[in-house]
Amino acid sequence: MEVTSTVKYIGADDLTLDLFESQYPIPNGVSYNSYVIFDDAVTVMDTVDQRASETWQKNLKEALAGAEPIYLVISHLEPDHAANIGWFATEYPRAILVCSAKAKAMLPQFFDMDLTDRLKVVAEGEELSLGSHTLQFFMAPMVHWPEVMVTYEQSEKTLFSADGFGTFGALSKDLPWIAEARRYYTNIVGKYGSPVQQLLKKAATLDIARIAPLHGPVLKEDLGYYIEKYQKWSTYSPEESGILLAYASIHRNTKKAALAFAKELEEAGEKVETLDLTRVHASYAIEKAFLYDRMILAACTYDGGLFPPMEDFINHLKAKALTGRKVGLIENGSWGPMAAKKMREQLEAMKGMDVVQEQVTIRSTRKEADAGAFHALAEAMKAE
Repeated sequence: MEVTSTVKYIGADDLTLDLFESQYPIPNGVSYNSYVIFDDAVTVMDTVDQRASETWQKNLKEALAGAEPIYLVISHLEPDHAANIGWFATEYPRAILVCSAKAKAMLPQFFDMDLTDRLKVVAEGEELSLGSHTLQFFMAPMVHWPEVMVTYEQSEKTLFSADGFGTFGALSKDLPWIAEARRYYTNIVGKYGSPVQQLLKKAATLDIARIAPLHGPVLKEDLGYYIEKYQKWSTYSPEESGILLAYASIHRNTKKAALAFAKELEEAGEKVETLDLTRVHASYAIEKAFLYDRMILAACTYDGGLFPPMEDFINHLKAKALTGRKVGLIENGSWGPMAAKKMREQLEAMKGMDVVQEQVTIRSTRKEADAGAFHALAEAMKAE
């Protein structure tokens, strides 16, 4: 597949992996992207995961057609992109490996072979001429590892963006970028909003015609759309006015109460999306928490504390550093309700979370007497 007349895609789809990073469901697979730039100094941009080694090595050799690569640019050392560095270094013993200073320090953690004499360590803004192409390197620490750098090719205005602008989904599935980009960003990169902001400021100084990430499609049109999404996600700004009503129910009574309340909110004009945290993976709930400006969390008391599926979700919210959301609470407890107290303690310890004082406590099942509390919570949760 051609990216341009001089840049060829040599990556591979993985449709057999069920959990990305052993935790995120990927029903549509994932792509491991790698590219070759053809010039006086033929340059390979990253390798791929061990799972795709055979395909990538075949693609690389077919693309090179006997040519010898001069450089391998290492954007990111995470194994889904770097697993074949050792093979490449052995197969092409004269090739130079281009990386950041932090990557140089980390390489021995992944490979037993001594690559020191093969490395070209580049600094912020440094340029490397390949002939008619010129690469310029920009450091992107903590997007989302400390050694990450991105590469801008000046002649064809291509930004090789490492994990930035990546997405779940194999290329062969031909999914719209947004279909899995938000879930990818919020779960993989979500914690690192400030570093992403720094990278976006650097990117704003460049004339970019296309973005070539390490996962997902090459982006060529309406780049402002993708950058605007990253601007919102990295500043934790909601994309839509609406309420995520996430519930964790043991015997369906909390679920019934939550769904009935969702219907009442919708009848009052609110956009509401409900998620069952006992059935839906937390990564999907995190995505929706980033999407909307408000959340209502409904959970049972369990073992004198919080029902684990809700506790797990809140732990994920904390880990991803979500901020700036209004949150309402619904608890259920048959004899000693504690869920709201536990949720409030955890949420109020997070930065910028507005946990409204109005909350609902139901005893086993929702009753007519609870209507006033639900109404008060609905009023408190109105968009400002």
